[in-house]
Amino acid sequence: MNRLSGKFLRVLIIMALAARPTARLAQAHCDTLDGPVIVDARKALERGDPTPVLKWVFKEAEAEVRSAFQMALAVRKTGPEARELADHYFFETVVRLHRAGEGAPFTGLKPAGADLGPAVAGADLALDKGHVEPLVKLLADASGKGLRERFRHVAELKKTADKSIEDGRAYVAAYVEFVHYAERLFNDATSAAAHEPEAALPAAKPAHKH
Repeated sequence: MNRLSGKFLRVLIIMALAARPTARLAQAHCDTLDGPVIVDARKALERGDPTPVLKWVFKEAEAEVRSAFQMALAVRKTGPEARELADHYFFETVVRLHRAGEGAPFTGLKPAGADLGPAVAGADLALDKGHVEPLVKLLADASGKGLRERFRHVAELKKTADKSIEDGRAYVAAYVEFVHYAERLFNDATSAAAHEPEAALPAAKPAHKH
């Protein structure tokens, strides 16, 4: 093992220990070991070419990914354990930079097979099948149910909103939640894709204030 590989292995071990998160946040699809980012990262390592995974990071992060890729390739040759650590380091680097491009924190890689909910599964299935209508129905049904439930709640509280200050405040809280929910649905439905270059995104819409 050459000096670079030995030093890099020590760095990998330290990073592997330090990367264990103390608090688990909501899992994101790109964090999982069977998610699309790491699927392409594996392809890159198998082919000895980083191209398949570079699409997951912005241009500004490309140099760091290429550097991590070359270091991982060199260390992988030194043995099975080194290969596993090198792969893990490369996966973490790519996912961390991808998450940074989304403006999201990196909290470590998540295991394969994680249940990320019907929306994520439905989105992947739509792409696999080339047919989006089942996902459209799933989201329409879920958002419609949420909107109806909030409407019924606020409409009922509106009837007694003037009985007392407490009743009025209960109505206002339900009203704010109902309106904000409707606004979130509309803004999400009409916004540009989150992964588009920043210059292509429309100006942020101001939040509805009460």
